[in-house]
Amino acid sequence: MIIAIDGPAGSGKSTVAKFIAKRLNYRYIDTGSMYRAVAWSAEKKDIDLSDENAVGQWVTQLKIEFVADPAGQQVKVNGENATGLLKNEVVGRGAAKVAAQKRVREILVAKQQEIGESGNVVMDGRDIGTQVFPNAELKFFMDADAEERGKRRYLELKEKNLDVDLENIIAEIKQRDHEDRTRAISPLCPAEDAIKIDTTKFAIEEVIDKVMEQINLKKEIQN
Repeated sequence: MIIAIDGPAGSGKSTVAKFIAKRLNYRYIDTGSMYRAVAWSAEKKDIDLSDENAVGQWVTQLKIEFVADPAGQQVKVNGENATGLLKNEVVGRGAAKVAAQKRVREILVAKQQEIGESGNVVMDGRDIGTQVFPNAELKFFMDADAEERGKRRYLELKEKNLDVDLENIIAEIKQRDHEDRTRAISPLCPAEDAIKIDTTKFAIEEVIDKVMEQINLKKEIQN
């Protein structure tokens, strides 16, 4: 089956998706890293992220690969392992810019559909259930208060010994929410048939249990 997990930054979707994929022995695809890869690699080439024609041309030349590894899924961009370079706030802001561009979304959505069409995949992002796989067997939409999501991101960065400010991170989360929810192309919103989970007050283990409960129910119906 194809399992789609959507939601805003810090909602827990990626953590949950990784656990679920591992438990089911499914392939896990973090589609957000694809937009981050576009932004990161374009800036390395000194391409103006506001220049939609230039970014659109660049994305046609990109080869983005997901490689299984005991240390966690690795992301290769034109052969270069970029995994550790994609998860920072600067790249995240760039990803928000390119994610709003029609050509970029067309190409990456097609890549995502190609990756997932064989099934047995857990895919997380912002438009998996609405655009990439609207016919996915199971769709989840996770959300949480912006303040709580900001705290999660703050603690994650502090663990990496980075000098960060909580209020700034919360402000950036809110700005990214606004950009994602109001963009003209594939705005962030739950699919009509998505199972909505507010993760604000739940531990990650509780959220995983809720998702697995729905997956097991679906399997029983299918059998």
